Amino acid sequence: MTNEINQFSGIDHHSVIISDVEKSRHFYADVLGLEQDLNRPEMSFDGLWFKVGEQAIHCLCLKNPDPVEDRPEHGGRDRHVCLKGSNINELMDRLEQHYVDYTRSKSGRRAIFFHDPDGNAIEVQEVNS
Repeated sequence: MTNEINQFSGIDHHSVIISDVEKSRHFYADVLGLEQDLNRPEMSFDGLWFKVGEQAIHCLCLKNPDPVEDRPEHGGRDRHVCLKGSNINELMDRLEQHYVDYTRSKSGRRAIFFHDPDGNAIEVQEVNS
């Protein structure tokens, strides 16, 4: 059934809470290879924006109300964002070079899960280009 009040067409961005702007800039730009989006509006708090196709990840440098410790080891059992990627093997190599632990999808799909420096879970699912 279509909701005629709101016809959603997609997601513009996903936000994550971070504690250190430079650590997050390094992780999202240097480790994951995302392009920082400098054309986003200024906020009343520090943060970063990264382009993910037509969408974005907004890193909010705010006090985190959620526990960072004792999160599930496998990100598929935690709140997470799923990014589409074209080369899981290359990404696994990059994560290993930067000492970022990851787990493979429990379903057998070509996907991996890992955490950013603040414990935010990220899934990357390989898709054919």
